[in-house]
Amino acid sequence: MKNTIYLAGGCFWGVQAYMEKLPGILETETGYANGKTENPTYEEVCRNDTGHAEAVRIVYDSDVLPLAILLKAFFKVVDPTQLNRQGGDVGTQYRNGVFYVDETDKPVIEDMIAYLQKINDRPVVTEVKKIENFYSAEEYHQHYLDKNPTGYCHINLFDAEEFIRENGLMK
Repeated sequence: MKNTIYLAGGCFWGVQAYMEKLPGILETETGYANGKTENPTYEEVCRNDTGHAEAVRIVYDSDVLPLAILLKAFFKVVDPTQLNRQGGDVGTQYRNGVFYVDETDKPVIEDMIAYLQKINDRPVVTEVKKIENFYSAEEYHQHYLDKNPTGYCHINLFDAEEFIRENGLMK
């Protein structure tokens, strides 16, 4: 079954590249989510005054990759206790969040957040809310690490292969 979720976890380049390695991912798009301005540019989002988070729209096949497993993969590479930062990326646009489309996804997300809170000493600060808006990032941000394999990334992309092995997923 085809579903959509929006994930924010620092720079969207790494989140997109990592997610695309997972089985069941059908489509990804980088962009700006849940802000207060329309059609922001990267430069505007970086000024920290738009309220947008760098995010990735993910269309996935939930029969192949259920949401709970997709979230487990996401939190393997994103620290849910970091406020407005991941790796070397700092600012409100780099906050981590899970933005859902379908209300039936909310309990699955909340269960994951509750689990993460149990296993972390620090508070989980991941934003969980319904997607309010999403604007596609500029073309040069789409599949950036495919175009620029030596580009900066706070995510170890080899973690995807490890996650696939550990969870018995088939690509």
